[in-house]
Amino acid sequence: MALFKRNPFGHILFLKKWLIRVLGIMTHQRYKGFNTLEIDGSEVIKSLPENGVLFVSNHQTYFADVVAMFHVFNASLSGREDSIKNVGYLWNPKLNIYYVAAAETMKKSLLTKVLAYVGSISIERTWRADGHNVNRQVKMSDISNIGKALSDGWVITFPQGTTTPWKPLRKGTAHIIKKYKPIVVPVVIDGFRRSFDKQGLHVKKKGILQSMHIKEPLVIDYENESVDSIIEKLEYAIEQHPSFLKVISQEELQAYEEAHKQRKWRKKA
Repeated sequence: MALFKRNPFGHILFLKKWLIRVLGIMTHQRYKGFNTLEIDGSEVIKSLPENGVLFVSNHQTYFADVVAMFHVFNASLSGREDSIKNVGYLWNPKLNIYYVAAAETMKKSLLTKVLAYVGSISIERTWRADGHNVNRQVKMSDISNIGKALSDGWVITFPQGTTTPWKPLRKGTAHIIKKYKPIVVPVVIDGFRRSFDKQGLHVKKKGILQSMHIKEPLVIDYENESVDSIIEKLEYAIEQHPSFLKVISQEELQAYEEAHKQRKWRKKA
């Protein structure tokens, strides 16, 4: 029956649609109310194919970033031009949008499990687990799941694997690009670190201007371009190359330093 139609990961699409509607309505004011989201590049979204698209972005919170992208992508597909005005776009959302997230994060609570059902591709991080540095092999099932999601629709990934800015990009993203040859769309976000807590679940400051810049797809030679070359291209595209440290705003630097101090204080406590 159509009512119980499932996606490739076994999620019931009817249930997923209602979760997106409800969560979208609950979070809309975070970006179009007591905070403002400035959008640039919605025309890029409208020109993309139904599947085989990989969005790469810098990362500022666990969930607020990706929730904002769900809003922007669906609003753009519904004809909004650089706007998420009027939540009517949530009535018929795109159901094949996925995002890459750490498996341990998505299992922490009932809310994170609900967010996972909305579209998480949960992977085991090879470099960190339970707050400690680790060194373990990549699970091939994680890679194949990302490929499965790309075959079905769009995938959002944060190749730094951390909300800390200016960290090196994980080379796994470049390997995925070479293996599955998706259209790669860079997204640059800002302001989320100042307006939300690290998890992106709670608003810590109102009246913040958040921004999302969706750039034109990258030109990549999938066969001949090296992994290192693709990584460098991604670093520049999402404005996380070390050279961008020279132009970082003083406000952004202060926000990062304050967040770092708070994390150190909590650890001591």
